[in-house]
Amino acid sequence: MTRANMVRAVLAFAVLATSFYFAWSKPARLGLDLRGGTQIVLETQDSPTVKADRESTDRAREVLQRRVDALGVAESSLTRSGERRLIVELPDVQDPTRATQALGKTAQLTAHPVLPNTGKPEKGQQVVPDESGQPILIGPAALTGAGIGSASATYDPQNVGGWAVNVDFKGSGGKTWEQLTAKAACAAGDERRIAIVLDGKVISSPGVTESVSCGVGITGGSTQITGDFSATEAKDLAALIEGGSLPVPVKVIEQRVVGPTLGDEAIDASARAAVIGIILTGLFIVAVYRLVGFLATIALTGYALISYAALVAVGATLTLPGLAGFVLAIGMAIDANVLAFERAREELSAAPGRTARTVLAVGFNKAWSAIADTAVTTLLAAALLFFLASGPVKGFGVTLTIGVLASLVSAMLLSRVLTDAAAARMPRLSKGKAGGLSGAGRIRRWLEESGPDLMKRSRLWLGISALAVVVALTGIFVRGLNFGVEFTGGRLVEYSTSRHVDIDVARSAVADAGFPRAVVQTSGQDDISVRTVDLTNEEEKRIHDALAEKGGGATKQRDELIGPSLGDELRNKALIALAVALLVQLAYLTIRFRWTFAAGSVIAMFHDITIVTGIFAWLGKPIDGVFLAALLTIIGYSVNDSVVVFDRVREMWGENPKGRFATIANRGVLQTVPRTINTGMGALFILSALAVLGGDSLTDFAIALLIGIIVGTYSSVFTATPMAVVLERFAKSPPPQRKAKSRPPRRTTHDSGAVV
Repeated sequence: MTRANMVRAVLAFAVLATSFYFAWSKPARLGLDLRGGTQIVLETQDSPTVKADRESTDRAREVLQRRVDALGVAESSLTRSGERRLIVELPDVQDPTRATQALGKTAQLTAHPVLPNTGKPEKGQQVVPDESGQPILIGPAALTGAGIGSASATYDPQNVGGWAVNVDFKGSGGKTWEQLTAKAACAAGDERRIAIVLDGKVISSPGVTESVSCGVGITGGSTQITGDFSATEAKDLAALIEGGSLPVPVKVIEQRVVGPTLGDEAIDASARAAVIGIILTGLFIVAVYRLVGFLATIALTGYALISYAALVAVGATLTLPGLAGFVLAIGMAIDANVLAFERAREELSAAPGRTARTVLAVGFNKAWSAIADTAVTTLLAAALLFFLASGPVKGFGVTLTIGVLASLVSAMLLSRVLTDAAAARMPRLSKGKAGGLSGAGRIRRWLEESGPDLMKRSRLWLGISALAVVVALTGIFVRGLNFGVEFTGGRLVEYSTSRHVDIDVARSAVADAGFPRAVVQTSGQDDISVRTVDLTNEEEKRIHDALAEKGGGATKQRDELIGPSLGDELRNKALIALAVALLVQLAYLTIRFRWTFAAGSVIAMFHDITIVTGIFAWLGKPIDGVFLAALLTIIGYSVNDSVVVFDRVREMWGENPKGRFATIANRGVLQTVPRTINTGMGALFILSALAVLGGDSLTDFAIALLIGIIVGTYSSVFTATPMAVVLERFAKSPPPQRKAKSRPPRRTTHDSGAVV
């Protein structure tokens, strides 16, 4: 074994050992869309006295954190996003009503003296209903929430309701309470009490007991609030009192609820799709590349281990689209192996006397340029998803990045070590078909020797592509885009009923509940989705009860609430992400290749995403955040195909700078057809498994990518390359320079067939 391969083997062992350690010792952090629960996004608002900025939002986060902790939800989290947004995650919480009520209150807690009600309040006084609805006159606030230290709910058997709230004061709060109760103890009748006001509403007006003397008051720095509280009400009240006052008001702009069964089904479906996709892809690669294909498939298991370990090591959250990102990156790993093996076959076909180790080494080295470019273009798309998307789609960007990097390790390290070791022990690996490197087949020889001159009809192919774009745009403008609630704002709730409910019956039930304009549709097999512009938690309960009556019970599977301002923002971000993706890819390809190649690739990208969007418009499928993830992934795939073609064209043009460019481009396209078909088939197996087994959440995602890969494969040959041929007529830059040929590898007497 050469020194370079020895180093690769040591690195491979170290990577696998480290990955196994993290995978074994640390559990994955599941997103709420997989484990079930509630996510609430709050946005701080300006108040008359305080501006909502980073500082005030951080202070609000501290107050809200105490309230979240008081709710008693295990593994809850609260983080700031941007300047004014707070993301609250409450695992296993299925009813967000209680959480939003507790979190959204400004909690301006004040204590007021109760005065004789003359019906004519003076300055600073006001008439308000007490907790029983009777009007009382209260004076100016004597105590605010700033003087309260802690509060806790306790069961008091001597209290009529059983539950009470104990309050401990801090600072001057205890003294103020003592003075306030001392004055109340001197009054008679209804005026012998204190009004506890929360957000302008009297929540309790406890009377001062007869044991408290006039002028003395309640001492000791603590008190007890009694009333007709249930256990939940007492705990929520204690949480609000202890949490204190928010420095600025907060508004719920997004709310997502995912049922636990839906999350379990998504994990199972994605796992089945991944296993079946890997098996089918592995069988295909083994059928095409025999022994080296089998070794590449073994390296794929290493990819799964590395990618999962990287996820838990960085503490990333695994979301439902993130699972799709992992499965999708399998195609990247296969793509790298196919590029290397096809290069090795070409080297063996050109020089049949070379050993398997030599052609494999040359194949991996020559394929590295295209592999690196395809990885970079995909990482650029993943970065845009991370910075411009939100929610679970952001998780897709993270896992896609991890998956791409893990696929590089799998293909360029693990697969190379395994194939080199096999070639070292089997010197005749390249002689027969069993090794998988036995030169060009009949189709490849036909393409290279007498293949069609595709570039002769460049304008015809461009005309067909333009016609396809026109048909897609017609669908977009005539049928319109079915924007999901994520982009339009509103609320989408999905229910699963105990027995089948006809969709017309469901629409009638929702209309009778008071929502005749709600969009009611079937979702999956028997689920029912309801989408409205505006829907409160109380109104949602009415819809739930109406469907439960018709279906013998109903379970909420998914609940998404998006504010209109957030919907506009997400839609604008989606357009920005697509525009930036095109510009970034154009800039990168211009630097790596030449402007004509870059322009052809970007025009092909625009062609691909327009056709996919148009097909979704004609079919009426939803355009949401997951579809955005699919579009940006399609951009990466489209560039991958174009990069491989143009990388070969650049190499061949450099070897023959005086040759006719259209002829060279045609040869480059024909030579890369085997790679395009083989990698495309691998991705199609995986995506077909996701489309069939991935559940409702991933079906449309997989369908979009299936269409995108088919269209992208076409456009790399019949759009990007013909466009480059046309544009080269206007290019003034010289052809690429010929690369200096490296000296052929020489043999040593100690290591037969080794490259040194």
